[in-house]
Amino acid sequence: MPAITRRALSASFLVAAALSVLPLQAQAAEELKIGYQKTGLPVIARQQGVIEKALEAKGVKVSWVEFTAGPPLVEALNVGSINVGWTGDAPPIFGQAAGSAIVYVAALPSNGKGEAIFTKPESGIKSVADLKGKKVGVGKGTSAHNLLVAAIEKNGLKFSDIDVVYLSPADAAAAFASDKIDAWAVWDPFYAIAETRYKPVTLARTSEVLNVSTYFLANRDYAKSHADTINITLDALGEAAKWSAANRDKVAAALHEVTGVPLEAQTLAANRSEFGISKIDDKIIASQQETADRFYRLGLIPKQISIKDAVWSGATN
Repeated sequence: MPAITRRALSASFLVAAALSVLPLQAQAAEELKIGYQKTGLPVIARQQGVIEKALEAKGVKVSWVEFTAGPPLVEALNVGSINVGWTGDAPPIFGQAAGSAIVYVAALPSNGKGEAIFTKPESGIKSVADLKGKKVGVGKGTSAHNLLVAAIEKNGLKFSDIDVVYLSPADAAAAFASDKIDAWAVWDPFYAIAETRYKPVTLARTSEVLNVSTYFLANRDYAKSHADTINITLDALGEAAKWSAANRDKVAAALHEVTGVPLEAQTLAANRSEFGISKIDDKIIASQQETADRFYRLGLIPKQISIKDAVWSGATN
């Protein structure tokens, strides 16, 4: 066989061999980027590595990105810097109203005990009605924002009756410590930290005002093309939820280890948390729609939205 023919044959073989491994390389390169906060079921799943184990056979790498609150997590979903993530009820509403490319993938139940409006004992504020004319810190577009709006209305005030100061949890913590705000609306573990530090007067908890869920969300395009990966992830979260409900002391230790939040505060948070995961059903949609309608009525979002339009239809369990 002439040398040039052998070289050509050899080159053809190398090209074919290279092409044959491309699908495997592409599969191995797949990455699931998960957004999480300082408490909740995703933190437990991260600490246990259950999602990593579940996706190992698919060759999917898992990476975790921490956020201080839901709104920046939703924005990260919108631009595709993360693929899935967990937030409270309000952030996806604000995101959908702003045109964010997000979908509701699953609901995580919330008993509402780990989110509250509170003040220092020395403030003299004894009730939500006493907040009239007072400065109240809250994260704009967060679940605590929803609590504050609903609690104010329930107690016969208008939202404009209070001086709302929109702050991130870290900035609100500093403002609360230095008495630059009179009250603070926030969720665990920040509420639990405040309880251990200040022994605050709790004016209202979400459990007393609203019936809400928290949500596992996804980037819309990612959900369309990675249904199998998302469903495997949801199954893994379900297993983590069962373990968490039966091992709250270990949950607190895991939350402390992953987030660095003091164990005393994470123990408070773990003991009052509800663990589970479910499909988005009509009842959940109706509750979330009620919240969206309230925000629109108060001018907090620019347009009316339909929650049902943003619910993912690819869940298998």
